[in-house]
Amino acid sequence: MAFTSAQAGTYKNMLDNLATAVAVLGEDLAIRYLNPAAESLFETSMARSTGLALNDILLDSDGALKTLRKAAETGQPYTRRESEFLLISGSRRTVDYSVSLLEQHPATLLIEMQPRDHLLRISREEDLIAQQETTRTLVRGMAHEIKNPLGGIRGAAQLLDRELGSADQREYTRVIIEEADRLRDLVDRMLGPNKAPKPALTNIHEILERVRTLLEAESKDQVLFKRDYDPSLPELFGDKSLLIQAFLNIARNAMEAAFEHRTSNSKQAEMPSITFRTRAMRQVTIGPKRHRLGCRIDIIDNGPGISPELRQNIFYPMVSGRANGNGLGLSITQSIVGQHSGLVECESEPGKTTFIILLPLECTP
Repeated sequence: MAFTSAQAGTYKNMLDNLATAVAVLGEDLAIRYLNPAAESLFETSMARSTGLALNDILLDSDGALKTLRKAAETGQPYTRRESEFLLISGSRRTVDYSVSLLEQHPATLLIEMQPRDHLLRISREEDLIAQQETTRTLVRGMAHEIKNPLGGIRGAAQLLDRELGSADQREYTRVIIEEADRLRDLVDRMLGPNKAPKPALTNIHEILERVRTLLEAESKDQVLFKRDYDPSLPELFGDKSLLIQAFLNIARNAMEAAFEHRTSNSKQAEMPSITFRTRAMRQVTIGPKRHRLGCRIDIIDNGPGISPELRQNIFYPMVSGRANGNGLGLSITQSIVGQHSGLVECESEPGKTTFIILLPLECTP
């Protein structure tokens, strides 16, 4: 099917501004038309894809192509919810789509596709933000209940220490005092940064380079550090020292996980590596709020990956995937990034774990 000039003039402006992706296919599932939303969905242009078969840009994931062929044969309209499209590039898209017949002979199909990835991501981010708020409230309450009796125990031990004449006996009271201080410090760390951010204009690449330099010194050339920076990124408004701490927590965890994996798996020849990647994002939604310009920072390692069960709870305090981990680093990181109106997410599979940090780039306090 080809639009006439009159039809194109009447409908093109409307189709070009639809958020819904619209595609028109011929009987052989050859692409006849894509609106801009469909071009974005399929990662191609209409000029490049017109006349190509749909399977040249879309693999037959979730039986989509088979169902489309059946619709062309029978003329029966149908709708699918949360179907997965696998593109030739390897990208995956979750979409709701409807198929209807425009013409019977030759069969011409109209496909209306509503991407779900964006909505699912917003829902996931809102869950993470709610999780963070719940965790902060829980930890504050627990800290209050722990620190009050700890103060009493420590004070009583100090008084007792003054009354004891024997140095051997005072050794026990010193143990009580030191352990009370250790528990207090642990609770303070669970609460996260104990100072308000002091935001100023700073360059995200300076922060990442500081983190990389620190870890290179720790790793003693046993980890390969890669950089994939977007030099066009403007400065962001944030607390440089707090952001260094946040990114250092993630990258150090990644380095230690890669080390442990290589040590426990003698057959692994690949050197542990960590990649720092930055990208600009326009009209990005972080949680419920939309930002004109944002920054995405990926910290990628080639370690063993994180199990799905652990990944759901990884930002809670005291949750760690390593035997010697204290489970506070990622919780503190999420808190710091949250103070900067951002969010931390995690994607993981064996051999590749990506921590995604989203930050707004509006230059306002």
